[in-house]
Amino acid sequence: MKKNKEKEKNTNPYHKEYGVFSNSIHALKSMLNYSHRFIPVIIISIICAPIMQYLWSFISKFVIDMITSGQSVTALALLMGGFTVIQITATMLNLYGNSFFHVYIGARFRQMGLKNRKIMSVDYGYLEDKDFMDCYQKAGNACNNNNNGIEGMMRGIVRLLTLIPIIAVGIAILGTMNIFIMLAILVCSVLQFVVSNKTNAYCKKKVWDPLAPWWRRHNYLSYTTSDFEAAKDIRMFGIADWLTEKFKVLNKERYAAQKKNSRIWAVSAVINAVLWAGVQAAVYAWLLYSVVTGSMTIGNFTLYLASSMTFFDYTNQLLTAVSDLLARSREYDDFRSFMDADCGDKDDSGIDVPQCDSYEFTFRNVSFKYPKAEKYALKNVNITLNAGERLAVVGLNGAGKSTFIKLLLRLYEVTEGEILLNGVNIKQYNKHSYYKIFSPAFQEVELFAFPLYMNVSMSSADKSDKEKARQCVIDSGLENKLSELEKGMDTEILKIVYDDGVDLSGGEKQKLALARALYKNAPVVVLDEPTAALDALAESKLYGDFDKLIGNKTAVYISHRLSSTQFCDKVAMFKDGGIVEYGTHSELMDKGGEYADMFNVQAQYYIDNNESEVAVNA
Repeated sequence: MKKNKEKEKNTNPYHKEYGVFSNSIHALKSMLNYSHRFIPVIIISIICAPIMQYLWSFISKFVIDMITSGQSVTALALLMGGFTVIQITATMLNLYGNSFFHVYIGARFRQMGLKNRKIMSVDYGYLEDKDFMDCYQKAGNACNNNNNGIEGMMRGIVRLLTLIPIIAVGIAILGTMNIFIMLAILVCSVLQFVVSNKTNAYCKKKVWDPLAPWWRRHNYLSYTTSDFEAAKDIRMFGIADWLTEKFKVLNKERYAAQKKNSRIWAVSAVINAVLWAGVQAAVYAWLLYSVVTGSMTIGNFTLYLASSMTFFDYTNQLLTAVSDLLARSREYDDFRSFMDADCGDKDDSGIDVPQCDSYEFTFRNVSFKYPKAEKYALKNVNITLNAGERLAVVGLNGAGKSTFIKLLLRLYEVTEGEILLNGVNIKQYNKHSYYKIFSPAFQEVELFAFPLYMNVSMSSADKSDKEKARQCVIDSGLENKLSELEKGMDTEILKIVYDDGVDLSGGEKQKLALARALYKNAPVVVLDEPTAALDALAESKLYGDFDKLIGNKTAVYISHRLSSTQFCDKVAMFKDGGIVEYGTHSELMDKGGEYADMFNVQAQYYIDNNESEVAVNA
């Protein structure tokens, strides 16, 4: 039974539990690193809180005692005036302290920025790990509103520190009345705290934590239904109703969770209400008995009654604050678990890749399988990419071409074997330094809400060479598109963000990817099917022009179409995760194997297509 509980507790391998004390220290240190302006909030709150809560209880006692003892109106006026000055001063100080609460919001925004920075820095493979992405989702949920993250922790800590002196004053007052009544109030408050805390922990574990995958699915559907690219398919294939049904299913899941949560808390509320009613009855009974028997004055009755209710209320608030802080701490666990996850983002170790005239890559007995996959995506790959060489990587979809490139670019680490750069295992190099030697262009091109020239340079405005970016756009085949843009290279990209923004077609996006590769001007160029949206003839021409532009750089061309192979020095034919044929285009054609068959099939298709066009034009 114990093993099952332990297993249930650690379902996500990235999740850690730090404890409320550790999280409180972490939050305070983070706040100090962000700003020292929150310190006056704590000091002022601690001083003013007990004054504001008990002041009028004492006023009532003294006024009643003075009236019953026949004190003068002047004495009463002086008493009221003095208490009023104290109350106003305490209120103003408290308002001043509350004016600094915005500092907590800024600190939470900073944590959101750190979270976003980390997800952009983790090793690529983690983005396909469901457990890690659930951890990321929960980290986002842990700092997405005023009650979460460091803001929620700091509000909870300050609230706790504010309530402690109120409770201390209450103990001092009630200790002179009846110690048993005070203990009864404390016991009742502790029981309410236990009930609330258990309820909170149970709901998080059984209701809200299991919804992490729900949030991923919901966010995906929300994005898809509003995505400009998906809009055509949604309309042409009539899947709006189907997607709506998917939303309904998700909403039912969320509704069921909310309903379960409400039922659990309803039971908790009933238990706490019964406890509260019992304590109230005990306090009233004791005070009335004391007044009737003459052992207590009317003034003291007023003081003790008000103080009892205040003490119970704030003892309950104190324990509720502890319960809330524990809940915030459990959410803070989610944030810290993500930030502390060792996923390559903190690995700045390794040597820099030396700057030299030539780079040679060697795959030595390389095998790879994706995280949690049983089947190898690549198996026992051996190949050398010589400096200045053009390598065409070809094969059918799923043959392992893109996986080969991901390993070359070190987006993934090899499972077995090694990849050498100039005789040195690439794991010995600093990743950021290693990335700099590549100019990649991928099939799936992401546009950013930047001006066109920054979408080419992939740098900030002050680090971008606008004229260089313009030339790269022209060289990549986008000259006609550029001439259509009123603002030229300053044109904002993405209509969804800018009123005067523009969107690019699939082919234009892929040409933009080539422009990025040209702009980066790295010694090794990698083209991973970046022209799949173009027709084969346009692709062949663009590849030929691009090949001339990159000069004597080392280049890798990946495609399931064979338009790039004839001007490449070597061709590697992939199938089922391995290289089945390797050589020059002529050698492989003479061999008459799988490469020759694929090339002839594709060539025949375009010969027939061209003949048809000639017949039509005739």
